[in-house]
Amino acid sequence: MTNVFHTLIARFLQIPEGQVERTIGLLNEGATIPFISRYRKEVTGGLDEVQIGAIKDQLDKLTELSKRKETILATIEEQEKLTPELRKRIEESWDSTEIEDLYLPYKPKRVTKAEIARRKGLEPLAKIVMMQNENNLSARIKSFIKGEVKNAEEALQGARDIIAEWINENESARNTVRHDHIQSDQGERRGRRQIPGLL
Repeated sequence: MTNVFHTLIARFLQIPEGQVERTIGLLNEGATIPFISRYRKEVTGGLDEVQIGAIKDQLDKLTELSKRKETILATIEEQEKLTPELRKRIEESWDSTEIEDLYLPYKPKRVTKAEIARRKGLEPLAKIVMMQNENNLSARIKSFIKGEVKNAEEALQGARDIIAEWINENESARNTVRHDHIQSDQGERRGRRQIPGLL
């Protein structure tokens, strides 16, 4: 794992891997950043305090992310849902956003609106709505108006809540939304530059 950290930090900070490795060795021995930058230049290759501090920051982040990955893998494994492919994707990723996206469908849930709707038996209706090929949706909805579901609007709202959760937990859908949001922000900023007086 340590060698992976050296490679990732060197690539991210654009510092030769040997210098990163030796600096991390000094940090692990308990040397402080000022001490390393002043008295161990021959070991670090002349790195300054800012560069050494950046190496330490990245090392701390990767260490925490590594612990998080272990927790996530253990949680999914306890559910007996950890496939070899999923394990490989989590183990090989060092992008915290991607890792949390992969974990989201397996994350223990609080009682959400979608979960309440499922308990009312509305998941089959959500699937029907999601497929968008039902010719007489109103008639199908009527079969779900029973027990705690009092009317068609309540049934349909429950189905919408379930669909919203499905979309939220879909990695591809989230990436699409993020991309569209970034594009929208960039377009807005460009528009603002073109309109005098708009900050």
